[in-house]
Amino acid sequence: MKIALLGATGFVGSHLLIEAQRRGHAITAIARRIESMPASPNVTPVKGDLTRETELAAILRGHEAVLSATKFLRTDAAALIRIVKTAGVPRWLVVGGAGSLEVAPGVALVDTPRFPPEYRDEALAGRRFLATLREEQELAWTFLSPSALLFPGERTGRYRVGDDRLLVNDRGESRISVADFAVAMIDELETPRHIRTRFTVGE
Repeated sequence: MKIALLGATGFVGSHLLIEAQRRGHAITAIARRIESMPASPNVTPVKGDLTRETELAAILRGHEAVLSATKFLRTDAAALIRIVKTAGVPRWLVVGGAGSLEVAPGVALVDTPRFPPEYRDEALAGRRFLATLREEQELAWTFLSPSALLFPGERTGRYRVGDDRLLVNDRGESRISVADFAVAMIDELETPRHIRTRFTVGE
């Protein structure tokens, strides 16, 4: 597939790039700074700015899907929806956060006392982003939230799938490696199962 990846140099974005490249997809890797991005087969680095709607729409045009791995505090959901629609890209997959996942009925992880305060603003922005997405009925979007701990680790290719509830393993931990998160995202890209909905993955 021909895909565009926003935030290609970030922690999650760089792993999405590796996984998509591993599977033979043609990737337009978009970031604000591309100078340090290594040359790779099937990867075209492009400098892009989320605030320049017309320019970004032109970059995205002609792709089969957009993957978005950008910070929510720097991203306007409504504007990005406009951009993807203007570009005529049929699918949009968004790297979400764990903060908006429920730990009990009606109680999100971000609203619990133990949620790290340094991540709170980003998590709240992610929840607002998801709320905006849920009002969008034309674009085929998907929002994938990781478990609470997203860590550097090996690619096993195995993961469990959930919906709006935080996944916890039999040791009471909520975790997934960023490599396996990337596997889940590219699996969803290749075989869509969660159109216009949020899902989560964990060990």
